[in-house]
Amino acid sequence: MSMKIRKDEYNFRMIAKTLFGLEEILAEELTALGAKKIRLMNRSVEFYGDQRLLYKANLYCRTATRIIKPIVDFKAVNENELYNKVIKIGWGKYLDLRQTFAIDAVITKSGFTNSLYVAQKTKDAIADYFRKETGRRPSVDLKNPDIRINVYVYQNECTIALDSSGEPLFKRGYRTRTGKAPLNEVLAAGIIMHSEWDRKGPFVDAMCGSGTIIIEAALLARNIAPGLTRKRYGFMNWPDYDVNLFKTICNNARKLIIPKLGFKMIGSDINRMQVREAAENARLAGVGHDIEFKPSDIKNLIPPPSPGTLIINPPYGERLSVNEIKQFYNSIGDLFKKNFTGYDAFIFTGNLAAAKHIGLRTSKRIQMYNGPIECRLLKFEMYQGSRKTKYQQD
Repeated sequence: MSMKIRKDEYNFRMIAKTLFGLEEILAEELTALGAKKIRLMNRSVEFYGDQRLLYKANLYCRTATRIIKPIVDFKAVNENELYNKVIKIGWGKYLDLRQTFAIDAVITKSGFTNSLYVAQKTKDAIADYFRKETGRRPSVDLKNPDIRINVYVYQNECTIALDSSGEPLFKRGYRTRTGKAPLNEVLAAGIIMHSEWDRKGPFVDAMCGSGTIIIEAALLARNIAPGLTRKRYGFMNWPDYDVNLFKTICNNARKLIIPKLGFKMIGSDINRMQVREAAENARLAGVGHDIEFKPSDIKNLIPPPSPGTLIINPPYGERLSVNEIKQFYNSIGDLFKKNFTGYDAFIFTGNLAAAKHIGLRTSKRIQMYNGPIECRLLKFEMYQGSRKTKYQQD
């Protein structure tokens, strides 16, 4: 029976979780922060670094949902073997009796059939470890634990990791109100970064809802680390938490913020209440003065002079008839041609059938997911003049 304990060396292994389609963008973010030995995986990126990098990855990464730190790897073919190996880990290094904990378990292509049972057996092993060592056991808190432990089982390979983020990183802390179909902040940031917006020209979201896309764009444009609006991270409850180091990293991040933008950002929506909610969310995010919010139908919106970037996330049409959603998406194509000449226009949609009725040729199609819904990010280059003229200019 072998079990490999990871040494807490200067450079240790970490895994950044993300959403499908954002792995390459997240790898670029980690590279910019100084990560080493980067390896892309399914909905995650493996990398190596030190404690400073772990803190920076949580603070700066726009497309990571959480950062975990593996502490042990082993093989386990059944729940009893899992229990016997987990109980041998020196849990006193990672968890204090006075702290609460919770287990998140994920199983893939494994003989284990129930992730909840895997989590239960892991919890029992940790509790029994402390009971054996001290005669007492720490408490479990499923909603707001001090220490969150991640168990990942692939086939017979098991990795136990500490969750350094706590709550998912898409919970930036600025969004107090959301619309009927709120977009995940990490997904919104990924959409913007996929658009390759240069952050030098106007940015418009003409169906802004509660403002997630336009707010994430403003945070990116002003170089505001997305984690600065959060007050709590999982690593703050770790025994080795270096409060002064993290304060220094946050202070350095604040020094990098661009004080003012030299172009317009507009968020509009036909729903006046959602526009007010979006404006409040932007204020809480620290970019309220950077975005002009307007209650307006997209067909009446007059955008800033081109060139610019437009991104919209229109309704997928669950409550509309087939003909209504076809007409709706067809009207979007007409509005792009009429009002957004000279723009790079993007549509993020989960209605792939309706998207065919936009009536414009795409220059880029990127597969992504909004929760369980398969989506596409579609790019339309709204040339001034004909496509032939555009090619001649290039």
